Amino acid sequence: MPASASPERWTPRLWGTLLVLCAAMFLDALDVSMVGVALPSIGSELNLSTSTLQWVVSGYILGYGGLLLLGGRAADLLGRRRVFLIALAVFALASLLGGFVDSGPLLIASRFIKGLSAAFTAPAGLSIITTTFAEGPVRNRALTIYTTCAATGFSMGLVLSGLLTEASWRLTMLLPAPIAVLALVAGLKLIPRSAREQNKGGYDVPGAVTGTAAMLLLVFTVVEAPEAGWASARTLLSFLVAAALLGVFVRIELRSASPLVRLGVLRAGPQLRAQLGAMTFFGGYVSFQFLATQYFQSLLGWSALETALAFLPAGALVALSSTKVGSVIDRFGTPRVIVAGFVLLVASYVLFLRISLTPAYAGVVLPSMILLGFACALVFPSLNIQATNGVDDDEQGMVSGLLNTSIQVGGAIFLAIVTAVVTASSHTGDSSPQAVLDSFRPGLIVVTVIAVAGLLISLTGLRTRRTKESVVVTKSVPVPDADRERVAVGD
Repeated sequence: MPASASPERWTPRLWGTLLVLCAAMFLDALDVSMVGVALPSIGSELNLSTSTLQWVVSGYILGYGGLLLLGGRAADLLGRRRVFLIALAVFALASLLGGFVDSGPLLIASRFIKGLSAAFTAPAGLSIITTTFAEGPVRNRALTIYTTCAATGFSMGLVLSGLLTEASWRLTMLLPAPIAVLALVAGLKLIPRSAREQNKGGYDVPGAVTGTAAMLLLVFTVVEAPEAGWASARTLLSFLVAAALLGVFVRIELRSASPLVRLGVLRAGPQLRAQLGAMTFFGGYVSFQFLATQYFQSLLGWSALETALAFLPAGALVALSSTKVGSVIDRFGTPRVIVAGFVLLVASYVLFLRISLTPAYAGVVLPSMILLGFACALVFPSLNIQATNGVDDDEQGMVSGLLNTSIQVGGAIFLAIVTAVVTASSHTGDSSPQAVLDSFRPGLIVVTVIAVAGLLISLTGLRTRRTKESVVVTKSVPVPDADRERVAVGD
């Protein structure tokens, strides 16, 4: 299928290409959600301490969040198809390695490699979609299906992890491998070849080194800060070095003939709002899921499977609404849909603040999850569409890398902040259920504030849109001489 195709009826090959890309995104989300439930079993069998066990999750986040900028630009420069397929093969091999290791360090290493490979498949896959499907309703439909697969993978991962861990935690590591292999074989035949960008300015090696080092150190510091202490010398020094590296990176990018990230792209209001919206949206959601999981299991005594089923309505709504969201975005535009989604998100978190030690699934949990599902269905695809619209094909990988970086860094930073707030709110020596619940509430309030911040950011898009529409009307509609004075004073 040629690039930027916009057929009224999609060909089987075009559907197959989208299915392969969706499979990779599905695996990324599935892998993230499955490992959480398996952690207790992993720690027991491999004799891992709590701090070491944390790196089974953090190793993936470090590789993913730290290499996304490099992965996005590599897709533009080296070829999206090539980067995507090689990274998918590495993902499959790392999944096999993770399922057969017998030591903690090897498991953490396999998780880091999987995160690294996902840092290349995610932006490459998204940029393949945006360069294969023409901007407008066709691309909106494709991106809606793509982001729905991510939400579905995350929800299914929660349920599957509860079932597979009952047999063996190794199955949660091995499950992605055969799916990745099938997607790889299909991708070799279906994904269209893309022309590489004509890179006359050479490769931005200094930018790649400093940018990757800055993101790796930033993510590492945020992940380690709750354990090391936010005010500890190590944490403060790490943040200082990360900030210095980011400063050097920005200076290099401004002077480079072929930058890793063209910083001018962030001057566009819709692009900047998409990046900030992604940070607040995902950061708040990850923090909410963490606290809700603790509440369900620690205070209500629900099993891992019961907890997964509690989240299932949100994922199911995202999947069921996938065929409709694209047309909604076509009709109302991404700014309005994003605002509507954030309103539902804030309402979901506010409602969940009513939790108590008495289970109230029908009155609190279920309505919160329904609102959350509709919010995710509206916001996530809209942010992807807004970030990639109006961007040249040779920069789609870069923008995709930026968006995924915003998502991952937002998740890491806001989760660390919420965890610190909950820890600070805990009453020393009082481990009663009520005391634990009281420590959760400030964290949930912070999650709600994060969502409100995302709503306020998205509202600026509506104001900008109204201003532009007003300018267009003023330029296109003749104003009688007698009325010009009243128009001038705003009558």
